[in-house]
Amino acid sequence: MSSEPTCAATDTVASVDVPADGAALKGRSGLARIWYASGYSAAGLKAAYRGEAAFRQLVLLNLLLIPLAFLFDVSRVERAVLIAVVFLGLIVELLNSAIEATVDRISFELHPLAKQAKDMGSAAQLLALCLIGLVWAVILIP
Repeated sequence: MSSEPTCAATDTVASVDVPADGAALKGRSGLARIWYASGYSAAGLKAAYRGEAAFRQLVLLNLLLIPLAFLFDVSRVERAVLIAVVFLGLIVELLNSAIEATVDRISFELHPLAKQAKDMGSAAQLLALCLIGLVWAVILIP
């Protein structure tokens, strides 16, 4: 048995066509750098969708709530806030998943700091979901 820590996240990470060392970004600047960096972003979204049930659930929530935001008689600013806050849920879930993958990559050994990091990521997601509910309620309830 190897003493190298294994990572459950690697079993679910999507295969992508971007170098792991960032070589595609070397020597690039401006829009070219942004274009090539978007490949890493797409890889992250693909990995999250394939490997994280919570992310898929939030995508479904976004697919429901974003069109719904256009059905309500609210100002353009309020509509933008309704949409932005549901995107915040996706963003926080991506960060939470990244924290969990990093902690798992370091070691699967139970450690109080590993638990604390994962719990804090989960708490951030809970607060983001509460914020979604609060913002939608404040804007939509007369």
